[in-house]
Amino acid sequence: MIGFHFTKYDPRQNGKSRFEQLLDLFTQLLTYTSGDVAEALQWLNELDKKYELTDDEYGMGDFIDELKEKGYITEDAQKGEIKITSKTEQSIRKRSLEEIFGKLKKTKSGDHQTFKPGLGDEISPDTRPFQFGDMLEQIDFTESIRNAQINHGLDTFSMNEDDLQIRETDFKSQTSTVLMIDISHSMILYGEDRITPAKKVAMALSELITTKYPKDTLDIVVFGNDAWPVEIKDLPYLQVGPYHTNTVAGLELAMDILRRRKNPNKQIFMITDGKPTCLKIGKRYYKNSFGLDRKVTNRCINLAAQCKKLKIPITTFMIATDPYLQRFVQEFTETNNGKAYFASLDRLGAFIFRDFESGKRKTVY
Repeated sequence: MIGFHFTKYDPRQNGKSRFEQLLDLFTQLLTYTSGDVAEALQWLNELDKKYELTDDEYGMGDFIDELKEKGYITEDAQKGEIKITSKTEQSIRKRSLEEIFGKLKKTKSGDHQTFKPGLGDEISPDTRPFQFGDMLEQIDFTESIRNAQINHGLDTFSMNEDDLQIRETDFKSQTSTVLMIDISHSMILYGEDRITPAKKVAMALSELITTKYPKDTLDIVVFGNDAWPVEIKDLPYLQVGPYHTNTVAGLELAMDILRRRKNPNKQIFMITDGKPTCLKIGKRYYKNSFGLDRKVTNRCINLAAQCKKLKIPITTFMIATDPYLQRFVQEFTETNNGKAYFASLDRLGAFIFRDFESGKRKTVY
């Protein structure tokens, strides 16, 4: 018998299938477990026990089978290992982008703008009167017809050169960004997980740039005792180590990367929760975790000044509220003529994305 099947409304479903609901939770858990599939599935099972995410028709085993069928995970029977695939890595980045950037006010689509009027790539909301040399495709016919009706009346339509309005266009700019992430041990101290929000921001920013601004470049640099670049695909697996904070090494590597980039606009975003505590002098590590060490901070200030000369602004996102650290960050920022935010973990993504979007509308000459 053909008819309608009515079920109890569940506000948690939002029109998604059971698999899609579980996949959302699974990808979020993978960020917390640094890509460990087994641990993520264990947590998902615990959530299922508490909140009854599955039922007799669709169980957790069905979800795991569907993950394999749709290419989200692979299983090595010999080693007994289950790993996520590149499809899942991209899914995590997309989810991070939706979670962070989806909450912000939408901006214009397209590449970053220089706001230099002229014959460009992006249509601007601004118009101006027609001038000799303007091309026909630049004419805003809606505004021009409106002017003609106002100037000459509705009875007999007439349009002359004075009625024509030109729609301005903006040139698009390209930007090279280096995102520095602190992976020192303090990023998980004091019962607070600070590395996961940093990873989410990095994944969301990478997904935004690769999809919306494909002409831009984004490099990720992590720094502890040393600094090294990581690939975008490695972000879900990023973990904190037993490291001090060698901010100098991170800045030096970021500057070296940006020197090789041909884009005229360059910038550094730095996410850190604490003070610089480490330097590498030759093969020896100079460390001091007790307060601000002048030998370390002076090197940081010097690099900030070098970046200013190279027209590389540094935006620091400090996940700490200690007054003496704020004073250091303020001096560092003033030396570079950059920006600083003392951001809470739940607002970190919003701060970075608003700054990224607004900053891209300026060209460094």
